Amino acid sequence: MKIKSKRKILMIALSVMAVLITVGDWVLSVEIYNENFNQRFESYEPLMRYVDDFDGLQRSKYEFVSGQGQKLTGYMYTAAENPQGIIVMAHGFGSGHNSYMDCANYFAHHGYCVFAYDATGNDESEGDGVGGIPQGVIDLDHAITFVEESGKFPDLPIALFGHSWGGYSVCSVLTYHPEVKAVISCSGFNCSSDLFESEGKKQAGAGIYLMLPFVKLHERIKYGGYAVNTAMDGFSKSRAAVMILHSLDDEVVPVEYGYNTYYETYKDDSRFRFVHFENKGHNYLNDETYTDELDAELDQWLETLDYDYNASENKERFMEDKAGYIHKNLDREAWSNSLDLELFEDFVRFYDENITN
Repeated sequence: MKIKSKRKILMIALSVMAVLITVGDWVLSVEIYNENFNQRFESYEPLMRYVDDFDGLQRSKYEFVSGQGQKLTGYMYTAAENPQGIIVMAHGFGSGHNSYMDCANYFAHHGYCVFAYDATGNDESEGDGVGGIPQGVIDLDHAITFVEESGKFPDLPIALFGHSWGGYSVCSVLTYHPEVKAVISCSGFNCSSDLFESEGKKQAGAGIYLMLPFVKLHERIKYGGYAVNTAMDGFSKSRAAVMILHSLDDEVVPVEYGYNTYYETYKDDSRFRFVHFENKGHNYLNDETYTDELDAELDQWLETLDYDYNASENKERFMEDKAGYIHKNLDREAWSNSLDLELFEDFVRFYDENITN
């Protein structure tokens, strides 16, 4: 009897330890997830783009409500008369829509209205932080509904454009908006946990797979069906024309998390168009010539400083000096007009061919 009691106590102790370890792993996984994805992002003011940087571009400001009642700020950009559709743009992770204002300007000058907004926890929108990756789909869902149902916009076909986080969002949201006519997804991924996995493998190797079940559970509890809905689910629920772009050397979102998955299933489907690059990395919407020149100029400027700009006590001074240098020396025309025009001409052709079908 004593032996059986000891075994019972041992089993209880092992069970308690297993529960504690599991809970600990869950807490740690969620903490790491939040540290990476539940941040607030503000655009760096010296490098922000403004409407005045673009000839003939006009915009009107709107506010709409997202999933938890938070107010999001969006702008309708216009330039051309008699637009043939409205492109709703979803920005990438770590920046509001300001970083994509040059994209909005191009589309607006080539026959489309463009509705671009700041997602939760970004720039002019409310939120202490983004919250998590599925929030992008929720915000886009509400943005599309606002454009379609608010009565503030012309009754035109809807198309979507997104990069990275936005590339995932514009595909996944098709589950909720099968009426969308055309989608362009640049450097996107299929599943909400893909970004955590791809970045985590760089830091923790195979250990990231011990965290993934807890991350997925955390997202499911917080975001419900949005968390398990994927880009592939969106494709299956929609008849939209879809253009997928990715570079084979993308280290932020490797091709196996998006492009390869989509291509395997839809390579022979006429409503899909696949475009891959060899060595353009994650960000290929812009010609990086001026960005490289600006970086080189900043490096030269750093050498002229007579103080240690890396020292914590000089942080505030350095940020002020750097902002002043950029304000004085930035070529705003070059900075605001650096799109890969050949690529964007292709984008417009794709929209023109599919948005009225």
